Amino acid sequence: MRTSYRTLHVALALTSIVLLASVADAQQGTATAGAPAFLNRQEGDYVIKNYRFRSGGTLPEVRLHFTTVGTPLRDASGKIRNGVIIMHGSSGNSSQVLAASFIGPLIGPGQPLDQTKHFLIFPDAVGNAKSTAPSDGLRAKFPKYGYLDMVDLEHRLITEHFGIDRLRIVMGISMGGMHSWLWGELYPDKMDAIVALSSLPVKISGRNLMWRRTLSNAIRTDPAWNGGNYTEKPRGFLNIMPMFEMLVQSPLRLAESLQTYDQADEAVRDGVEEAEEEDDANNILYRFEASFDYNPGPDLGKITAPAFAILFEDDTLNPPELGVIEREMPKIRNGSYVMIPAGPTSRGHRGQVHAVMWREHLAKFLATVPPLPADVK
Repeated sequence: MRTSYRTLHVALALTSIVLLASVADAQQGTATAGAPAFLNRQEGDYVIKNYRFRSGGTLPEVRLHFTTVGTPLRDASGKIRNGVIIMHGSSGNSSQVLAASFIGPLIGPGQPLDQTKHFLIFPDAVGNAKSTAPSDGLRAKFPKYGYLDMVDLEHRLITEHFGIDRLRIVMGISMGGMHSWLWGELYPDKMDAIVALSSLPVKISGRNLMWRRTLSNAIRTDPAWNGGNYTEKPRGFLNIMPMFEMLVQSPLRLAESLQTYDQADEAVRDGVEEAEEEDDANNILYRFEASFDYNPGPDLGKITAPAFAILFEDDTLNPPELGVIEREMPKIRNGSYVMIPAGPTSRGHRGQVHAVMWREHLAKFLATVPPLPADVK
């Protein structure tokens, strides 16, 4: 059944993030101050040898870093059946989805992703954080990669390293949401459910595309760029990075917080500093250009798993007035969505990392997914 919640009034409580009770014997530590207590948190790497990208470029090794939380539950054959992959956005890494505002309200007892019942896998996508990236040394000689390569690598991590042939949930935010749509098309029998946040199941266009090309142009024309082989970190392109904040924040929140020149100037400085500290210019360029091969629209009918989209009315990167989700979702036989309305505490595109805004909708959707087989324990 397809459900639109455009007129639904959602009660938001962004300041009341659920803090989970600690599991003293199992706690492995927390990601940041105020983060939830994680059950059996572990980190690791999976190295894929002699990987060939769709562009034809090759690497002798591709390292995928990951974090896991929870305990695997296996069926009678020994296969993990409660695996959940949660994929981050293009402007960050797995720390986005390990942050207290995202994962805290989801993994407590009885919550949608209760960590005692789910084995949660948080990969760093290629080009991000501790996974193989252009900044490792190849810089502009790093092979061109796209979303199809990134999804293929994520799939190999799940199937080869963890030995999981069917995931309970494939889930992601922004870029990770786009990856979720591709997972559903490329591996339709490999998941019980799909959850895509802040992403549309069509190729990138309009404002979102314009931003990406503006960023690419700013990097490539930076005086220090030198074809990607810079000796000093390029800084000129950083001056456009605060524009991204305008796109991912709620217009109402920005209007409330930026009332004076001083406030706006401070926000611009913060945006520049955050981008400079966050990552390398080559990594940023590759990451935002990787969406060139993203176009799930023609193959949405291949998705067989129940698929749920969580969107936000004040998300200016994915404007609801385009009517994309209403047009495309009927192509998915088991597709549904919720449109979280703009309101006094909404966050625009960034609403994706504030799970208290949409946790109850996620819970209702997952309640419709058939339970695990009785032999899973």
